[in-house]
Amino acid sequence: MVDDPLVLILMYFVVPLWLLAGFADWLCHRASHIETTSGPKESVLHLLQFAEVGVALLAALFLEINAGVLAFMIVMFFVHEATALWDVRYAVAERSVTPIEQHIHSFLEMLPLIAIICLSALHWDQFKALFGFGPDPSRFTLAWKAEPLPLAYLMALMVAALLLAIIPFAEELYRGVRARRVRTRNDANACRP
Repeated sequence: MVDDPLVLILMYFVVPLWLLAGFADWLCHRASHIETTSGPKESVLHLLQFAEVGVALLAALFLEINAGVLAFMIVMFFVHEATALWDVRYAVAERSVTPIEQHIHSFLEMLPLIAIICLSALHWDQFKALFGFGPDPSRFTLAWKAEPLPLAYLMALMVAALLLAIIPFAEELYRGVRARRVRTRNDANACRP
């Protein structure tokens, strides 16, 4: 399966591009001084979006793809989209969201959809079965991949996710919480006679 061009596109193009787009988004947040504008609330929304797509990605990486896993990924995509709308609605009211950042958001929204489309094509019979079409019954069991992805790839991906997503967005949240504490302390000091 790893020799399939669509699998290679997913592994070495779609997933890395999603991580790079997430890191570019973090750079935009840093440039807009998110910690002093929209603050930790927006950072929590970013971590939530990463978790929503992240659990779907983990399912695709480690579980046999069947109707149940595809359904889970589709649901998580729509949950992610709802959170993204909430995030953008909040962000534009609190800080400047540049055209570049908006363009990066389009990548962050569409790459998970592209991944689901590619996985659906790779597992077409189960995708059709999910909607009651085709001869195969839909399967909803959870099982580890019979042919796991290469360990070196999985390790490199986990390190990349840590360096490009988890650490940067945790740092963003930390900056926001720290800035809020400083602001609260300064406000309290200003109120003292």
